Amino acid sequence: MTDVIDLVADLGEGFGAYTMGDDEALLDVLTSANIACGFHAGDPRIMDATVRHCVERGVAVGAHPSFPDLVGFGRRAMDLSPDEVRTDVLYQVGALQAFAAAHGTRVRHVAPHGRLGNLVATREDYASAVADAVASLDRSLIVLAQDGELADAARARGLRVGIVGIADRAYRDDGTLVPRSEPGAVIHDEREISERTVRMVTEGVIRSVGGREIPVACDTVLLHGDTPGAISLAHLIRKELLAAGVTIAPLADVLNAKPGPTDALDARSGAAENGV
Repeated sequence: MTDVIDLVADLGEGFGAYTMGDDEALLDVLTSANIACGFHAGDPRIMDATVRHCVERGVAVGAHPSFPDLVGFGRRAMDLSPDEVRTDVLYQVGALQAFAAAHGTRVRHVAPHGRLGNLVATREDYASAVADAVASLDRSLIVLAQDGELADAARARGLRVGIVGIADRAYRDDGTLVPRSEPGAVIHDEREISERTVRMVTEGVIRSVGGREIPVACDTVLLHGDTPGAISLAHLIRKELLAAGVTIAPLADVLNAKPGPTDALDARSGAAENGV
C-alpha cells in the first residue's frame, strides 16, 4: 500500500501590524492549514486573508483554537473549567467558519494549539470538552491530535481523528513531546528533521530523546513556519517524502485511504471501498 500523508502548518499567527512566518511561501508546500482564531494569535483581517489564500491555493482550512492567552501565544497553562474550554473552542471554530463560508469553503478540521494541544493529550476533562464542542458543532470535522486522551474522546463520539506527527519536536520515551521549556525540545538540523519525518511516515517509528525507537502513528506532518529556515525546511521535507514514494494529499483523502476496522482485510487485498 502506498504511503499517503497530509502536510499541515499553523498559519495566520500574526496580530494587527505584527506578522509571524511567511504564510504565503509555506502555502506552496501544504495540503492543510491550522488557522489561528484570535485567542493566541490572529484577528479578523488576518483570518479573512489567510482563508482567502488557502482557497486560492487549494489548501484545506482548519481551526487552531487555543487558550485565551494572546500575551503568552497560547503556550501557558490556564486553569479553566471544562465548560470554559468547550465554549472557548466553539467560539473560535465558529468565528473561522464564518470566514470560510464567506470565501466559499468550510472548515475541515480542528487542531488545538499550544498548551491546550499538549494538555488534551493527557487530561481527560479537557479532551472531552474539546470533543464535545466539535461533535455538537459539525460531526464532519476531523480532530487533529496526538495519540492520547483527545484522540480517544473524539473516536468515542464517532468523530474522525487525524494523528499528528511533529517534524521538528523531540519525543519522550512515552511518546509525548518534550516540553519547550526543556533543552532539546526543538530540533534545528534540517537533515535530521527530514530523515526523522520520512521514517515517521514510512516506518511509523521515531527515535526518542532516550534513544528508544518508539511507534508514532502519523496521518499528517506538522511543519512549523515560525522558525529560522522554515520555508527551505518545508520544501526539503516535501521533496524527501516524495523521493521516498510517499503521496502527499489533503487530510480527508489520507483518512479515506486508510482501512477502517471492518474493511481492513479488503483494503489489504486491494478491494476496499475507497479503492486503495
